[in-house]
Order: sequence, then structure tokens, then C-alpha cells
Amino acid sequence: MGGSVATFLQNVTERCQAGTLVPVIERSYPLSEVPEAPRHLGEGRARLMNTDVSSFRLAPMCRTIRILTVGVLILPVVLLATAVFERRLAAPLLVLVAVYAWVWLRFRPTRFVVYPRRLEIVWPLKRRALRRDGISQVRLIEGPDLRSETGWCIRVGAGGLWGGFGWLWTRRRGIVQMYISRTDRFVWIERAHDDRPWLITPEQPEAFVRALSR
Repeated sequence: MGGSVATFLQNVTERCQAGTLVPVIERSYPLSEVPEAPRHLGEGRARLMNTDVSSFRLAPMCRTIRILTVGVLILPVVLLATAVFERRLAAPLLVLVAVYAWVWLRFRPTRFVVYPRRLEIVWPLKRRALRRDGISQVRLIEGPDLRSETGWCIRVGAGGLWGGFGWLWTRRRGIVQMYISRTDRFVWIERAHDDRPWLITPEQPEAFVRALSR
């Protein structure tokens, strides 16, 4: 019995962390009305969980970005091997490792979670929510169509290491929030009230567009 309960609790914990199971505080009771709480639950009137949530990880890197990432990651390995003989290279190595860690923890999102009223972008050290009523359109877009949409552009932020994250300055659309791990199968999120559009690459982009368009 104890093992079954532990397995159940572990499953619930994992689903909550993944964003596919969301606890809901439907109602609170003052101390004098505590007996009413189990009665409300026993009558089947309580809404315990919100499962109308879809979670999508950042898409796996495409071949081009994977090659770039491997090339960039070789640099600290070379520095580490050289620092064994040249102590003065230890400081640059530490700085480089800190920059890589910063990109991984603060720039590269881990998943995109579609809730009934918001889209939440999750990083290891932060979260950001976009209200769904502030999203005017979401669609798939490929490289040629993206170039037609944005025109000439320059990336501002982290790039080449696990993907491109930060801002994309574009000639036609101004600044675009960009969080991509591929060079194809993009999702373009148009926002209302002249807010900056977003360009992202979630896994299963078709399912993501359907979930956000519901």
C-alpha cells in the first residue's frame, strides 16, 4: 500500500512540475466552517485539478545548430587542456563557463505551457506569462516565409549555443522576441496592441498551434 501511495504521489509531482496537472484552490473555509469542506468534496462539487493544460518542450536542435553548439563547446575543453600548463588561462576559462551556464539557465527556455488563459514560457531560473487574450494570431512559418515577413534582420542576444535566444531586430517588423533551437518549423505568435511578436520552436509545433488556437 505504501509503495502504491508513493508511486501515485511521485506521478502527481512529476505532472505538476511538467505543467500538465495544475492544482486549483476553488474555495477556502474559515476555521468555523471546516466540517463543510469534506462535505463539499464528498458531494462531488469540488473542482480539484485543471488538466486543460498542454506542455511543449523546446524542440530538439537541428543539425546546423547542433554542429554550431558542438563547435562552441569545444572551446572550454581546449582551454581546460591548455590551462593545465598555462595557469593564466584559468580565469578566462571560468568566465567562459559562467557565460555558458548563464545562457543555459537564463536564455534557453525549457518548455512552453499553454494554460486556458495564458501561455507560460519556462526557463530554469525564471518564467514569463503571455495572456492569451493578448495574442491575435499564432501560425507555423518556414524559412522563406519568415524572410518575407521580417526582411533583413540581426540577432541581438545569445546565439550559436543550443540555439538563438533573445531579440531579433528586423527591418519590417522591428524587434521580435526569439527563442529557437532549429532553423525550420518555426511558430510565429502575433500579439495585439502593437506588442512585439514572438518566434519560437516548440516540439510538435502543429499541436502547439492547435492548443494555443483553441
